[in-house]
Amino acid sequence: MDATMVFKRLLASLGVGGPTVDTVLDPGAARPGGTLSGQVHLKGGDADFDIDHITLELVARVEAEHDEGESEGVVAFDRFTVGGGFRLAAGEQRSVPFGVTLPWETPITELYGQPLGIVLGVRTELAVAGAKDKGDLDQLSVAPLPAQEAILEALGGLGFGFRSADLEYGRIGGTGQQLPFYQEIELTPAPQYADRVNELEVTFLAGPGGLEVVLEADKRGGFFSGGHDALTRFTVSRAEEGHQDWTALVDGWVRHLVEHRASYGSPSAYGHGGYDGHAPHHDGHRSGPGMGTVVAAGAAGLAVGVVGGMVAAEVVDEVGDFFEGEEEEEG
Repeated sequence: MDATMVFKRLLASLGVGGPTVDTVLDPGAARPGGTLSGQVHLKGGDADFDIDHITLELVARVEAEHDEGESEGVVAFDRFTVGGGFRLAAGEQRSVPFGVTLPWETPITELYGQPLGIVLGVRTELAVAGAKDKGDLDQLSVAPLPAQEAILEALGGLGFGFRSADLEYGRIGGTGQQLPFYQEIELTPAPQYADRVNELEVTFLAGPGGLEVVLEADKRGGFFSGGHDALTRFTVSRAEEGHQDWTALVDGWVRHLVEHRASYGSPSAYGHGGYDGHAPHHDGHRSGPGMGTVVAAGAAGLAVGVVGGMVAAEVVDEVGDFFEGEEEEEG
C-alpha cells in the first residue's frame, strides 16, 4: 500500500474522506409487527474500504420519572444487521435494500395521518474497517393496527377526546410487555364520565396472538374515596378481531373500569381485572404528558377516530429538533 493510500485511510479513521450513508425508508407508515423496508445508499470515500456491517437501530424518545423529577432520553429498542462483508471502492455508489420486521409493541405515531407527538427514529450505523462509524437518522412513522384503530374509533364515538400521547419508561406488571417502555394515549373523559374521571389512559400491547388493552382511569376524589387510579386489562385474540361490535365491546370495558371499580377505595380491591382476570400495575411512577407531546385541538379536544383537527406547531417543531439534535451529536 503506497503512502497516499495510507494517508487516506488515516484521514478516514478520523472521519475525513470515508464512506457516507443515507437511508431512505419506503413511503407510507409502517405498522406494528409489520415490515419496514427501504434502501441504504452508500457512497465510497477517497479510498477503498471494507464494510463490516450495516446496522439499523430503532430508537424512541422516552420519558422517565425518578427521585429528581422527570427527564427524557433516547432508548434503542431493536437492532437489525441488513448488510456488510464487502468492499466499497473509492467513489462507488451502492444501494442495499432491506426489509425488517418491527416489534409488535412498536408505538403508533399517527392516527389517520395526524401526528400524535410520538418520536421514533431509524438510526443507520455503518461499521467500516479502519474508520469511524458513520450514522444516519430518519424519522419513523407507524400507523395503528386495525384493532387498535377500531378501539380508538369506538372511544371517539363514545365521546372521549384525544389529549396527548407519550412513551413511559418502565413495565406494566401482569402483562406480556416485551419492550422496556410502553405507550400511553391520554383521553379526555366522555361527558357521561366527566364527573367521575379526569382522564382515561389507553396502552396497547400487541402480540402475534392478539392485543392486550390496558385501561387506566385517573379518578376524581369524593365518590372515588379520595381519588385513586383504577387500572385493568382486557384482551382480544387475533381470531376475535374480525367479529367484534367494537363500540359495544369498548363501552363495556369502560363501564367495567369506571363503574365496577368506582366504589372501591383500596387498590387491593382491584384484584379482579378484565375478562382475563388480571389487574396489572405500573412498575415505577406514572407521569403526565411530557413537553412537546401534547396535541392542541381546541377547547373540546380532538375526538379520537375523527379525521381533522390541528396539530400544535410545537409538536412538529420538537420532532424536527429531536432528529437535528441527534444528528449534530453524532457529527
